[in-house]
Amino acid sequence: MSWRATVHCTRTQAESAPELDIEWPDDPPVLVADEPDPAKPDDWLLHAYFDHEPGTGELAILASLGTSQPQLEALGEQDWVTMSQQGLEPIRAGRFFVHTPTHAPLGGAINFEIDAGLAFGTGQHATTKGCMEALDSLERNGCRFANIADIGTGTGLLAFAGLALWPEAKCIATDIDPISIDVTRDNAAINRVKVGQHAGELLVAVADGMDSPLLAARAPFDLLIANILAGPLIDLAPDFAKALSPGATVILAGLLDTQVDAVVRAYETQGLRSQSRGKGEWPVLQLMAPASA
Repeated sequence: MSWRATVHCTRTQAESAPELDIEWPDDPPVLVADEPDPAKPDDWLLHAYFDHEPGTGELAILASLGTSQPQLEALGEQDWVTMSQQGLEPIRAGRFFVHTPTHAPLGGAINFEIDAGLAFGTGQHATTKGCMEALDSLERNGCRFANIADIGTGTGLLAFAGLALWPEAKCIATDIDPISIDVTRDNAAINRVKVGQHAGELLVAVADGMDSPLLAARAPFDLLIANILAGPLIDLAPDFAKALSPGATVILAGLLDTQVDAVVRAYETQGLRSQSRGKGEWPVLQLMAPASA
């Protein structure tokens, strides 16, 4: 028996929910955001799919993520993971096509399959797409990278994209959440990304920001990607700056358009130069480290 609990929420609440560090009392649910009426762009729904009947504590957590009390329904013996995937459309970003198992790969594209239970299509949809478009644009413009870091990797997707574009590079993907690192390993296997320490391989590690011996050993990086939240991006600016090679490129996302100035200012204080401030409600920033120390 599986269950679905639904709350009303704003768009910002829906898109930020997967980024929150929530301690669920039991197995965490799959969170899926839904915009039922495009004419009402700030009236969203947040669905939580459980493989068990959620308790009072779980429903209270869900209520705190939205603006209403949860509406609970039993889904019987249906495949709740597949159900949660059906409403998620694939991402098309430059040469990339990111899809759930319920969608077919796209011919002529660089395809990645990511399970909807990892919420790539909800809270991170716009920022993930923007980061992948930025990476695609960098490669098309002739940029070459040999040492890539994906900080706060989540599903591993941006690290996979980096290795697809620069297959001779070394790449490390880290996250503060050990579950995310397990998920990244699983996704690497699904997408035939080789895990390892050498060029063309992905090294994965649990790390709080840049606090990891593996990150320290791999630095300096000529491409650093961080799709997290504005607060951590600002706090990590000094540590990121120290881990960059001269002229390195930095891609930052997970911030709202109202937070761009504060994030850019934090990195300019560290000597980086803004290359692009992005656009839209969820902009992707591109910065460059000084050419010399």
